[in-house]
Amino acid sequence: MDITKVTRPARKLLRLKTCGAVIVAAGSASRMGGIDKVMASLGGEPMIVRTVRAFQNCDAIASIVIVTREDLIRPISGLCRDMRKVTAVVCGGSSRQESVHLGLNALPKGTKLAAVHDGARPLISWQVIDRTVRAANTYGAAAPAIPVKDTIKVVKGGVVESTPDRGSLRAVQTPQVFDFDLLRGALKKAAADKAQVTDDCSAVERLGMKIKIVEGDERNLKITTPIDLKIAELLLGEEK
Repeated sequence: MDITKVTRPARKLLRLKTCGAVIVAAGSASRMGGIDKVMASLGGEPMIVRTVRAFQNCDAIASIVIVTREDLIRPISGLCRDMRKVTAVVCGGSSRQESVHLGLNALPKGTKLAAVHDGARPLISWQVIDRTVRAANTYGAAAPAIPVKDTIKVVKGGVVESTPDRGSLRAVQTPQVFDFDLLRGALKKAAADKAQVTDDCSAVERLGMKIKIVEGDERNLKITTPIDLKIAELLLGEEK
């Protein structure tokens, strides 16, 4: 069955808590070889537009805040002017944690769930967004993930210390969705403790909260290097 043609049941959507998305696109793209990945062309349009559109097209999302660099606020605002769910485009902070916090503050009042997504994951589908929001609606915290294919080694001092069981490892993606107050409190606690967390799940985990994992998508790759951008173009070409 083609899941892209599945009708989304309105009754179930009505029971979902109000979810706002924070799309973080404020990085420096230092590994992109001079390419501004936020505005990089992907399939003939800026990458950020593809990312935002996926959330615009997902019924589980009520509002969208884009967090970006100061020099991109006006261009991105213009590109997204026809996307009615985009309520704000704001300037990010000096770290990803701070940028997410600023994005949360810009979400409309009454938002109960927050979906935080990397702007550099433009191939995210509404299906992954929807099932992650639904899981967070039930469990309070959820994230998509895919099985790890490679053998992972724990290395210290250039020497292998251990080899974790690959069967228990997952590569976690975004959007990561949380109860709004839970995430905001977790980020404040991490900042107060001067803890550097690699993702939003890590901040919430520090509070002892369990994260529900849902099925991710191999296509939902993060554009970090020029090679990633070429892979994304190839994946888009397969859709045609």
